[in-house]
Amino acid sequence: MTSAQAWGDLNSRIIRCTACPRLVEWREQVSARRTRRFADQPYWGRPVPGFGDPNARLLLVGLAPAAHGANRTGRMFTGDRSGDWLYRALHSYGFANSPVSASADDGLRLRDCFITAACRCAPPGNKPNPEEFRNCRHFISEEFGLLRHVRIILGLGKLGFDAARAFLKEANITPQDSPRFSHGCVVLYSSGIRLLGCYHPSQQNTFTGRLTKPMFHAVFRRVRSMLDES
Repeated sequence: MTSAQAWGDLNSRIIRCTACPRLVEWREQVSARRTRRFADQPYWGRPVPGFGDPNARLLLVGLAPAAHGANRTGRMFTGDRSGDWLYRALHSYGFANSPVSASADDGLRLRDCFITAACRCAPPGNKPNPEEFRNCRHFISEEFGLLRHVRIILGLGKLGFDAARAFLKEANITPQDSPRFSHGCVVLYSSGIRLLGCYHPSQQNTFTGRLTKPMFHAVFRRVRSMLDES
């Protein structure tokens, strides 16, 4: 099986997944009811596969699709305010060809970067339960197995950070230390991979000032510097 075939097979299995009845019910309910500002748009309403460059050195791990973001558009961090923050930062540091991510067919491309999530379906209250995280874990492990050039993993939020630690452990890649999650923390692994922590660009964090634009961009500036030096 070629790399393209392996990616096609994996993404097809992600999209068809119905392992979590609660998430299936919720994502389909949201897609049927929609929200007023998107009432005229069709919703994706299925699990969301990863997005980006298969030769990426930077892997971003988020939490889950937003109900009216990726659950609507079918692409990670696309169509919501978290995505607005993320793609502006990625574009500023050379990882995206555009700062705008509005739809899956808008021409946006990522360079040296791949985006995935710990959970592939939009969860009620943005809170997958532990069983739902476990059901999804093999997908992110398979993606990591196909992403053969990853040098830096950025965990967006504690749950994204913890998901990255989990699949690295399953891959028998061991950390040299184990700091707790914090904004800007760095964990060096035996393979040379670095895992960074970053507050999630959720509205809860950006509206309250817990995460500011300078804080967020400083993380990507650091990532760019690390990759340029490697």
